[in-house]
Amino acid sequence: MRRTARVIGLLLAGGFLITLIIEGVAEGSEAIELGGILLTVLTAVALASSILSWWWEWLAGILLVMVAAGLGAHIAVYAGRNHFFAWLTMGLPYLAAGGLFLASWRLVRKTA
Repeated sequence: MRRTARVIGLLLAGGFLITLIIEGVAEGSEAIELGGILLTVLTAVALASSILSWWWEWLAGILLVMVAAGLGAHIAVYAGRNHFFAWLTMGLPYLAAGGLFLASWRLVRKTA
């Protein structure tokens, strides 16, 4: 479970953060908007929590669930149409990874 959650978190957050940074650099500093900054911060938190999962699974799980909720709020404010589909593609993987981290942490804690 841990490996699956780490792969989901690292690949999704890392790839998306690189995409956001490249897009921000390509458009220039005057084109950066609040929505893009918030999305970049949420993705950076997701990447940091995926890295943090090697030491504190419970904290990484909580942070990834919060990122999924934050993406839901971001999509509700900034997305034009198909809010649910946008959240399914962006927020659900973080929710799944966070749930896997929390389930793994609980199982390890239960057996110890």
